[in-house]
Amino acid sequence: MKLNVAMAQINTVLGNVEQNLEKHLDLIEQARRAGADLITFPELSLTGYALQDLTPTVACRPLPDDPVFNPLLVASQDIDIQVGFVEEDERNLFYIATAFLSGGAVRHIHHKVYLPTYGFFDEGRFFARGESVRAFDTRFGRVGMLICEDFWHASSPYMLWLDGADLFLFTSASPGRGITPTPHNTAPGRTESARWVNDIIRAYAGMFTTFVVHTNRAGFEDGIHFWGGSSAFSPDGEPLVNGVEHAEALVLAELDLSQLRRTRTRLPLLRDERTSLVQREITRIITRNADG
Repeated sequence: MKLNVAMAQINTVLGNVEQNLEKHLDLIEQARRAGADLITFPELSLTGYALQDLTPTVACRPLPDDPVFNPLLVASQDIDIQVGFVEEDERNLFYIATAFLSGGAVRHIHHKVYLPTYGFFDEGRFFARGESVRAFDTRFGRVGMLICEDFWHASSPYMLWLDGADLFLFTSASPGRGITPTPHNTAPGRTESARWVNDIIRAYAGMFTTFVVHTNRAGFEDGIHFWGGSSAFSPDGEPLVNGVEHAEALVLAELDLSQLRRTRTRLPLLRDERTSLVQREITRIITRNADG
């Protein structure tokens, strides 16, 4: 089975959900015409990243009568959609969220579990932390979603792997930091953050013998530069596509899902994983730290 994925590495307008929604609907139609089965958008794609006090004004609930989600749910009748937004729950807590829409319904929502509060990151002041990391079923197989800082913690993709995910969908609003040195008189190198992210994603793909699709934001916002460079990797850890950096783009990738069987037959890491051992040792460590 082949899965055609479109990664929409867009630049969003901070706080302007209506304008961002128009861009989403336009790119969804472009992806559908290009033959994509699934389109993915970056972290907080409907709202922009540096929200701070704007957070309550852009929050929404992924329901059919919501003015933001209604047209997205209608569009998901023809193509599956992963979209980033701020979700407000019934207790008025706000979460950095990503939703998977298919067949006119919300199939799964992931709340960002790890909220960075170092450097210029200040997410913990404005958002609540998610409390679950779970895979879910789609028409393409079992999928897991993580948001930016989530996949810097190896436990998150590991839990998705154990929960049956054969496709990881990672989204981010990753700022560009540092420049990789290049030979004299050549074009400027890629950002260090781009190198770090792609190295870790490639490692996860090979380590967990799983497809990984990463959609990153592009453009500038509030003095922050987002480097784009969306990518997809095979279960062998091989790159399938690397999108352009420092620009908006609709990046297309074809995933041959039969590769999962070929890779796992050759490299049966999943078969040999000792989850009961992991559980026992994690319990021991937690108990030791609590007693200390």
